[in-house]
Amino acid sequence: MKPDLPAFQQVLGNDWNRLGAVIRRHYFLRPYSDDRITVRGVMHEIHHAAVAKLLIPFGLLFGAIVPYRRKDVPIDVHYNCRPDDAFIYWDRVFHIDDRTDFHFRSHMEHVRDNEVIEFVRFGVGMRLIVGAEDGALVFRSAGYIWRILGWRLPIPLGLLFGKAYVEERPVDETRFTMCMVIRHPLAGVLFRYDATFELPPDAELATDSPQ
Repeated sequence: MKPDLPAFQQVLGNDWNRLGAVIRRHYFLRPYSDDRITVRGVMHEIHHAAVAKLLIPFGLLFGAIVPYRRKDVPIDVHYNCRPDDAFIYWDRVFHIDDRTDFHFRSHMEHVRDNEVIEFVRFGVGMRLIVGAEDGALVFRSAGYIWRILGWRLPIPLGLLFGKAYVEERPVDETRFTMCMVIRHPLAGVLFRYDATFELPPDAELATDSPQ
């Protein structure tokens, strides 16, 4: 583990150089550091299928589901690392209306090679295979686990939620798009959202301590 290298450069190895410049700038965050960044954008659509309403209470328990159908929602995403571990922390803040902010918090741990696990509440995690494709950073789910007493136990959440696909794709030097789709093999698309974000101009220098 080389803390001077960005976390995702360690995950991707040589494929890091296949990412668009704006994606590399976005993920400059280094393990065991105070690096942080906030990107702001617009969530063009947040959607869930009618059948997915049955899963929303379960997803909310773990803090992993955005329970709204909306368009053109402002969103801030706060990323940071910490000096005492090698993880990346997310706080996605959906500004649903003037009175309602919805937070989706998680953290990501590098397991091996190009596999990471994104954890939400109570030790529930999604295994993700990370790749660089046509300049985009791509995540594909590879199962779910529950971490308890130091053990990572496979759990069959895929039977309910299916598989996830996430990508962050460059637009130009300061903007990138993001899309997320969770698709069940029988029920089809359960959840999806897509957004456009813009980096702050000094993104690669934003290494102040997180608030």
